[in-house]
Amino acid sequence: MDIKIKNILNQFKILRSLKARIFIIVFLIGIIPSVIMRYGILNSYEDRAVSLRTSDVQRQLNIIANHLIAYNYLTDTSSEVISAELEQLSNLYDGRVIIINSNLKVIKDTYGIGEGKTVISEEVVKCMKSGTGGSSFNDEYDYIEFTTPILETALMAETSDGEKPKGEDKPRDIVRGVMLTSVSTDSIVVTMDILSRRALIMEIMMLLIIFAIALVLAKILTKPFERVTKAISEVKEGFTDEPVSVPDYLETEHIVDAFNQLLTRMKALDTSRQEFVSNVSHELKTPITSVKVLADSLLAQEDVPAELYREFMVDIAEEIDREDKIINDLLSMVKMDRKVASMNISVVDINALTEIILKRLRPIARKRDIEVVFESNRAVTAEVDEVKMTLILTNLVENAIKYNREQGGVKVVLDADHQFFTVDIIDTGIGIPEDSLEHIYERFYRVDKSHSREIGGTGLGLAITRSAVLLHRGSIKVSSAEGEGTTFTVKIPLSYVVL
Repeated sequence: MDIKIKNILNQFKILRSLKARIFIIVFLIGIIPSVIMRYGILNSYEDRAVSLRTSDVQRQLNIIANHLIAYNYLTDTSSEVISAELEQLSNLYDGRVIIINSNLKVIKDTYGIGEGKTVISEEVVKCMKSGTGGSSFNDEYDYIEFTTPILETALMAETSDGEKPKGEDKPRDIVRGVMLTSVSTDSIVVTMDILSRRALIMEIMMLLIIFAIALVLAKILTKPFERVTKAISEVKEGFTDEPVSVPDYLETEHIVDAFNQLLTRMKALDTSRQEFVSNVSHELKTPITSVKVLADSLLAQEDVPAELYREFMVDIAEEIDREDKIINDLLSMVKMDRKVASMNISVVDINALTEIILKRLRPIARKRDIEVVFESNRAVTAEVDEVKMTLILTNLVENAIKYNREQGGVKVVLDADHQFFTVDIIDTGIGIPEDSLEHIYERFYRVDKSHSREIGGTGLGLAITRSAVLLHRGSIKVSSAEGEGTTFTVKIPLSYVVL
């Protein structure tokens, strides 16, 4: 049962194919007009043939009606001329002619079965009263029925005083009877059957031709997409990493451009990953190497003095602390990944939070005689993750202190509008070279590598800070002049929006 369902689903899956849809569309566009044309031509022929037959027969009936009056056939049916004309008409069109007098009595029936009977027919009565004939086509039984008035022309009668109306005598038509005629359309039907068979043969031939054209077009039109699929598969399998180029259609060009951009992005991410692994390996290996060298030095000596032993142990402890800080920063950075990080949002007084952070960092600044000033333009309350917000401000102010000059200054400015609050961290430090500004958020990147050991840190602080800002749907910008100082501007929404 499951196999049958699976086969049915696979059959429906084929209909989702672009090739199948192009084939169906082209096939339908080709076959539907031909079917419509076939039925249209046949119906048009039938209407035209019936119209011609009607006009032709009606003309002959009018002539015979005049002959009926001329030969006084309504009172004397012995005229062989009229009888011959009626029989000829009946035989010619495989029909039936009934002559009805003014009393609705049948005086002549070419079938010889209705003579002497009274005819009460709506069409006959109307024709008798109005003096006008008519015709109707019965496509179910394939015949045309005519009602033709038998008219006698007479002069206008005298008035009641015996005088005729003034002016010339005016003739008028008097209905003396009705010809009820049925004409077969079998010959038209036979002709239509022949035409229909020929049209069907042509339609089948067209169907086969259209079927072949639809197959070819579907294959040709989808070939560029097959090339796109093949090229992407080659990249996926690792046979090549070159950009894909299939410029056949505008659509394939758009797909290829998007894929090439993705490929470039993936290459950049792979390069970044390799650099990150290399940097992590280097940063983690350096403290371990230092610890090993110090430990080997102690082991290589006998009777090591307590002072030297203590000095080496202090160095080992510092290297272990450095290793621990690198590992903790790496863990923090992983947690800042926007796809997995969780936000503990609460309403926080940003002024009070900033005061607490600066109070904690001022003792570090005093060691280098750096003044830390807080300037608040307004009271700010926002929906933020307090821990991550603390991390943002702490990292930026710490950097402003670390990379400052002696007796310099750090100024923290807090402001807000109706939608965002901004924090500017302005220092009078060494500044950042212009060519380094676009790299400062990269992991393990250091502007001054020669003094990195003296200043400390892991090179991950700004990367962590930027991730925390982005988690708040905010932005971080930097402007710097080498030798003059640096300004970091953090802009974060007052209300946290969950996407």
